[in-house]
Amino acid sequence: MPQASGRLLADSRTLASSLVPVLDHACGGRLGPITWFKADWQRGGAATGTATYRDDDGEQPVVIKLPVVERELLWTRRLQQAVPDDPVVPHLYDSGIELGGYDLAWLVMERFEHGPLGLHWHEDHLPRIAEAATRFHALAEPIEVDQPPRVEPWEELVAESQASVKLNAVEEPRRWTTALKALRDRLDEIVAEWRDRDVRQWLHGDMHLANAMSRHAMDAGSVSLIDLAEVHAGHWLEDAVYLERQLWARPKRMKRHKPVKLIAAARRRLGLTVEEDYPRLAMIRRVLLAGTAPSFIRSEGNPKHLAACREWLEKGLKELK
Repeated sequence: MPQASGRLLADSRTLASSLVPVLDHACGGRLGPITWFKADWQRGGAATGTATYRDDDGEQPVVIKLPVVERELLWTRRLQQAVPDDPVVPHLYDSGIELGGYDLAWLVMERFEHGPLGLHWHEDHLPRIAEAATRFHALAEPIEVDQPPRVEPWEELVAESQASVKLNAVEEPRRWTTALKALRDRLDEIVAEWRDRDVRQWLHGDMHLANAMSRHAMDAGSVSLIDLAEVHAGHWLEDAVYLERQLWARPKRMKRHKPVKLIAAARRRLGLTVEEDYPRLAMIRRVLLAGTAPSFIRSEGNPKHLAACREWLEKGLKELK
């Protein structure tokens, strides 16, 4: 079967539009007219469209994504066994790994009435997302972890951060220089402790407010998680700190609810492992992410975010002594 060329994939919506008749045929003629769109929060090259899908219960509002990475298709399928009336991932109506003679994975899945939660802040967003993250971890736990965790090149990234602070007009450059030197001096022991964590767990990998949707309301009810393209092996704290990190520059939003504590508490309620020393491990993760932020200056160069990263780096190095 021929592979879809890079030229075709470069304009995913053109490709998707050209494959609509084939897609409708693959769905047994159940699809209604498709409207393609590109959301502000959407990442990656998949074309996304809205339509309806006719099943035994009538016309269902759906979202169509193609092409998608096979990991997203795999995990969307795997987690369909969740509670039927309120699954933690979108309900999957149809899917496949081939379309129009190309190796193209595609999804026809539930269209949520509310979300993404990132479009409108409410203080209950964090406990709801924390509960969804934990439900995801619990459902994925019985599935064998058959891959190693991602190996992040911390030494290289910290060196790039040091160079970035010298080259770019970051605020408080002396504080950055001092903090990064202190991190560099202790990096081996900190990374060794981090790499000793339990990585036999499946993570969502992109625990973002833009990936949190609801069937109930923006401000209430359970949350479901979309975009499963980054699911990978690791430790639950990676999802927890990833969620928290998005709010470092807006600490008032975490005054009442702390993402890491919320997920730890939710894991205990569901009988999942929570290490006694998890606060230390969480701080190690914060220090490593904060210290490498300047190496991603193009995507993380917002002054408020960088200032928050510097503060977490300084705070974390003190606490980890």
